[in-house]
Amino acid sequence: MATTWFYIYFLALISPILLIILNLPSSFGEKNPTSLFIFGDSLYDAGNNNYFLTPLRVNHWPYGETYFHFPTGRTSNGRLIPDFIAEYAKLPLIPPCLQPGISYNYGVNFASLGAGALQETNKGSVISLNIQLSYFKNVEKNLRHKLGGEEAKRFLSKAVYIFSIGTNDYNSKTTPIPFHSQEEYVGMVIGNLTNVIKGIYNKGGRKFGILNLVAKGCFPVARALRSAGSEGSCMDEFSTARKLHNTALSKVLVELERQLKGFKYSETDFYTAFSERINNPSKYGFKEAKTACCGSGPYRGLGGCGGNNKYELCDTPDDYLFFDPAHPSEKANEQFAKLMWSGNSPLIWPYNLKTLFELQTQ
Repeated sequence: MATTWFYIYFLALISPILLIILNLPSSFGEKNPTSLFIFGDSLYDAGNNNYFLTPLRVNHWPYGETYFHFPTGRTSNGRLIPDFIAEYAKLPLIPPCLQPGISYNYGVNFASLGAGALQETNKGSVISLNIQLSYFKNVEKNLRHKLGGEEAKRFLSKAVYIFSIGTNDYNSKTTPIPFHSQEEYVGMVIGNLTNVIKGIYNKGGRKFGILNLVAKGCFPVARALRSAGSEGSCMDEFSTARKLHNTALSKVLVELERQLKGFKYSETDFYTAFSERINNPSKYGFKEAKTACCGSGPYRGLGGCGGNNKYELCDTPDDYLFFDPAHPSEKANEQFAKLMWSGNSPLIWPYNLKTLFELQTQ
């Protein structure tokens, strides 16, 4: 037992070094490559929550079992969407902003498991979107000091900024919160996201990639929470606010492109892409889209995956759309990343990420 724990701690210590060595691109050392800055929640968090006290962590087995072979803090059996995006862009894995001793040469990952667009969402347990922005501003200051003002601005204008944020803001919002209608609440969430995008734009950012929100009512965690009489069906009440959010998001992005010189974006209809796989899993190579690979209870949608939780674990995660009760498997993440990278309308518009990386900025 002692030997096992020593091995786990040893891997945890050397993992940042291993990830860098194993993922250096052929263009390593190239002057001013197009970098990737990552903002958001558990879909994008590469391990930031490992570096501060929070109950919202997945730094335990079996997370990471398939690709890394040890837990990294990612909510998957392997890689996340941004890891694949970085690969397609010929970049190394983008490090968590709180990881000691990181370089900013290729960008930074600010995402935090459980984070929302609103400061109040999981307050005290996450790096909220506003705090992520403040961390980015510190990076921008360091880049100006290192490169000089003009070169830092060019570096940041060439970069791509991707977001996965908002779903946690609505997790407990199946009815309007006190003193706010659903429309007003959505306006608050979208308003804060808009302010953060403008904050990045004001520091030089020009190219943004954004996911809209999925219908979480069909996730294993939601199916398991249904009453006994309708167990297994989707919780439609989870979807209303998210649909309002997605409509508002599309309108805001069009308006930002009109208002802000040089602003370009790629929006992904994650809602539809995920729903298609839930409803037609075999079409996308999955054998199971209702039950998670790892978890407990009905649909393995209750409790947690690993750690001190009692849980069941599937033998072949690639057969499953979901790895745990609320997060995609690595195979699903790769499919979503490919869609974002090279997909077209109606699921991706007005640009895909490949085109966004290639666009020249003003």
